[in-house]
Amino acid sequence: MYDVGAFVGVNIGTDVTDLPSASNIVATLKSHQIAHVRLYDANAHMLQALSNTGIEVLVGVIDEEILRIGESPSVAASWISKNVAAYMPHTNITTIAVGSEVITTIPNVARVLVPAMNHLHSALVASNLHFRVKVSTPQSMDLIPKPFPPSTATFNSSWNSTIHQILQFLKNTNSSYMLNAYPYYGYTKGDGIFPIEYALLRSLPSAKKIVDPNTLFRYDSMFDAMVDATYYSIQALNFNDIPIVVTETGWPRLGGSNEPDANLENAETYNNNLIRRVLNDSGPPSQPKIAINTYIYELFDEDKRIGPISERHWGLFYTSNGSSVYPLSFSGSNQIFGNSSASFCVAKDGADTDKMEAGLDWACGQGRANCASIQAGRPCYFPNDVKSHASYAYNDYYQKMHSVGGTCDFDDTAIITTEDPSPVGAALKLQVLSLHYVFSCTSLLLPLMLL
Repeated sequence: MYDVGAFVGVNIGTDVTDLPSASNIVATLKSHQIAHVRLYDANAHMLQALSNTGIEVLVGVIDEEILRIGESPSVAASWISKNVAAYMPHTNITTIAVGSEVITTIPNVARVLVPAMNHLHSALVASNLHFRVKVSTPQSMDLIPKPFPPSTATFNSSWNSTIHQILQFLKNTNSSYMLNAYPYYGYTKGDGIFPIEYALLRSLPSAKKIVDPNTLFRYDSMFDAMVDATYYSIQALNFNDIPIVVTETGWPRLGGSNEPDANLENAETYNNNLIRRVLNDSGPPSQPKIAINTYIYELFDEDKRIGPISERHWGLFYTSNGSSVYPLSFSGSNQIFGNSSASFCVAKDGADTDKMEAGLDWACGQGRANCASIQAGRPCYFPNDVKSHASYAYNDYYQKMHSVGGTCDFDDTAIITTEDPSPVGAALKLQVLSLHYVFSCTSLLLPLMLL
């Protein structure tokens, strides 16, 4: 997998009194250019509504299903058949999340968590879907008792055996560690140790930046520190090269009288700063080259949730009409249209086919272009010819790397053009959204066409 360019997706919780229909939810996703979503279950209406949209989908195994799946390979196979294979390739399912914070919330099920992951992966292998669909399990920051300084962070040792098994599974299957990271709670429970700016991803003066005394790394945000604490905890168990994806983060926009930091201004600041931070395509100080793909919690307020008032007010959009609760841009920029100077890197007409194939292989390999969408059954597979696939890979590489010296050459098989190579690009004249949008096939434009 070469999914290097960072993305920001959204969680879709369903504890909502007036939850919109699946088709209306998908219309909201499209209108706000949201190309990655996490479902907490495998709702049939949602999976059907997401078909032929190109939106990448993370589906969930609910906690109540884990025990049976963990104890029975046949139950796992049935789950995959019903909830994944039945919808692919039209619905772009890329990941399965097994439960949610299982170790810290339902520890009695933790003993079968890894067997459940293994059984689901085996079912994917049997269905020949394991290269396209990964399996992982989201965990809370509560697994790390002392997350600061990040360099000395370790997992709670009482869970080392289970966590070691999880990490071994992720390593064996080339999957990511799923982390739920909430600076809101880190700040509000921190008794004033850290400034609010640090939690909200606001820039701090150099003299006030938070420094790890062991590595001398400076942390601009608690978000980065939490991700790094997790990387160091993983390394403490002797694992490396397991990327972290943040499956939940966000900030509540309303709280009770005892929750003054849960307010609209802070929510708007946090989520917009988070999007800009994630889309700069860099990692935390210890892993600067590993982008932090992130899902914001959450699409709508879940008014049926129990607990503090803030629990019911994390939503980004109104259920009534899909409009945003506060100004928000999932592109990291408010300007979407009108960039006539956009440039694209495409394969040359008449270029040597062997050289083009070599360029395609390099872009998808060493060049680390995201070539998932041009694999068989994926949205950009057709037209299935070397020139089309090369153009997609060349352009993906170029959009990510030209600002830091990447060129559009590929052994003289590529050329820069200002004409959008996508079938409808010339008509829309869309700005190139670097990182997670590369306009090389019609399906990836669908989220933008309803603007």
